[in-house]
Amino acid sequence: GLAEAHSALLTNGLRNRVTIRVDGGIRTGRDIAIAAMMGAEEYGFGTIAMIAEGCVMARVCHLNTCPVGVTSQKEELRKKFPGTPEHVVNFFHFVAEEIRNIMAHLGYSKFEDLIGRSDLLVESQEQLDRISKTNGVALSSFFSGIPDSKGDRSFLRSNENPESLKEEIVHRNGFSSELDREISSQSDVKKVIQENDGATTVNFSIKNTDRSTCAMLAGDIARVHGNSGFKGSINVNFNGSAGQSFGAFVLPGLNIRLEGEANDYVGKGMHGGEIVVVPDANAGFVASESSIVGNACLYGATGGDFHANGRAGERFAVRNSGAFAVTEGAGDHCCEYMTGGVVVSLGSVGRNVGAGMTGGIGYFYDPDNALEERLNVEIVKSQRIESSEGEAQLKTMIERHFQKTGSEKADAILNNWDKEKTKFWQVYPPSEANSPFVKKTDLIVELRVSASSPDGEMCFLPVGGQLNPEQTQRCAD
Repeated sequence: GLAEAHSALLTNGLRNRVTIRVDGGIRTGRDIAIAAMMGAEEYGFGTIAMIAEGCVMARVCHLNTCPVGVTSQKEELRKKFPGTPEHVVNFFHFVAEEIRNIMAHLGYSKFEDLIGRSDLLVESQEQLDRISKTNGVALSSFFSGIPDSKGDRSFLRSNENPESLKEEIVHRNGFSSELDREISSQSDVKKVIQENDGATTVNFSIKNTDRSTCAMLAGDIARVHGNSGFKGSINVNFNGSAGQSFGAFVLPGLNIRLEGEANDYVGKGMHGGEIVVVPDANAGFVASESSIVGNACLYGATGGDFHANGRAGERFAVRNSGAFAVTEGAGDHCCEYMTGGVVVSLGSVGRNVGAGMTGGIGYFYDPDNALEERLNVEIVKSQRIESSEGEAQLKTMIERHFQKTGSEKADAILNNWDKEKTKFWQVYPPSEANSPFVKKTDLIVELRVSASSPDGEMCFLPVGGQLNPEQTQRCAD
């Protein structure tokens, strides 16, 4: 695909408007040199970077039993993690040194002189003959169709400004969109952040080219007050269609409301605050039957409250470790790799629910009894709601959802609660089996229905509560 993409863009005069990034199996400086000669300008490392920091490729990431503590929530395993940032840095220094040796061997002093130079690639007959499997294999066809760019290197520069590097033009939007900069520059917003007190509300229109909206604002808050030190309240209301990563990295005290729809990765890395997404007032569709947010919402979220008056896409709440979320249905792989928090779905979900889920609880409204065949039972279990605490948690979250979104589906369920509550499945991993929300118990606990209490402070267990060490640690987290 790399050679074809480079060739097609170069042939059609579009290559100087695109930066090509390649990844997949890249391990060494030699791999990068070959990728560059086939047209790539940026290079992604995945598995090898994990190995450099200590991963042993045990392939049990989803079982919470990683022997070196890379993908585990167990403290006794996490203590075995051997990696440091210096290990990764050192590895890339060696990769860079290998590339320098290859360039010196070829007689080039600048790396960009290798990009697109497929004429420097020659198949080795000695290597082809080394094993019988490769006899008769011809590799030349993989790069013979790449246009010769030895004499014309203009594709490495933008036609808008030939003196500038292409990436300066391609990435001219900087670190965020103009909308994000406009939000952060509001005088009332700046005042609340600086004084760490008071509240303000601002309103904006949004379009789908506005990506990572409110990420810059969250960064402004974090630079001054850290993850949880902000005591003010900033309410940002939007109307329109939001681009990817809407509400990324939202912090406590930042409340976002969108009337319209949003793309993928809503609430990515969310740490606190609130995100509410509702259809436009003039929308002509039934909210509970229509998608309103895209895929991978709440990816890696560690806190906060999320409410969507509509369906979500695939991989909803993937790697969620603390957010409390209510949606009206979701696609495949809901709650994948989830380690904490609570997810409530008031509508149907796709297949592979709870795959790799090692923490947290999911509540799924299932009047048609279709969830059982869609559940990934490798780790999680399901049951009807048994404990009064679990019922109270679910009901209060749905009530909050109705208050925030005006959901007709939530209203219908609440108006016939005694009957409708029996149609919910509670999905949980072994780590939650003894939770009072899952198991019937006489222990009195403080009900947790939100990532933050109404006054904005984090919820803590009562002083003197008789809890085991695991419950205490989970509360502290």
